[in-house]
Amino acid sequence: LIIVGPPGSGKGTLCEKISRDFELMHLSGGELLREEVTRKTPLGVEAFEYMKAGKLIPDDTMVRLMFAKASEPAAQRFGVLLDGFPRTLNQAKAITEAGLKIDAVIVLDVSDSSLLERSAGRRVDPVTGEVYHLKFRPPPPQVLDRLVIRPDDTEEKQRFRMKIYKDQRDPLLLHFQSIVITVNADQPISAVYDEFQRKLFAKMPEVATQHQQKAKL
Repeated sequence: LIIVGPPGSGKGTLCEKISRDFELMHLSGGELLREEVTRKTPLGVEAFEYMKAGKLIPDDTMVRLMFAKASEPAAQRFGVLLDGFPRTLNQAKAITEAGLKIDAVIVLDVSDSSLLERSAGRRVDPVTGEVYHLKFRPPPPQVLDRLVIRPDDTEEKQRFRMKIYKDQRDPLLLHFQSIVITVNADQPISAVYDEFQRKLFAKMPEVATQHQQKAKL
């Protein structure tokens, strides 16, 4: 599976539920990249040079990173949930050309107004690193005064991220159009997950059967 969604769409929470319930290896492009940089692997050193210069990581670098992880025994056995990859049409084409079987592309559809509201209400506790939302995940009263707004949670930066996301998303959806499943992510996360399951099972009845059999064990 591939999951696609803008910042603030609830993608992280949904990935946790999907990877757990469907026993998939969750491969997050951003997390894997940071891990490589921290470990100072050859690929990580290469990526860090681009990051240090403020440049985008080349498609070839991301493809090598994700393909290496997707070819590991556990990934081959259980399957993967790709998150944050592919981001570009070239990366999507590399997946197709390599013959990797993608069963479905899950697209989280969220209105611009909802995304702006979600980012505007986000607050971080600088002591614990805990992330709250003034409306959706209110902080305890005792920590309210010390909460801070992340520099990238301004409306201007959120609108910029939304534009980049849409520019990258549209060619991907065209490339994978026959297997795209669009889910309304303006709903509470439990409703989003229910809709995702319903649409996935309708598109892939064999997955529904397997899931029901596992649930009985």
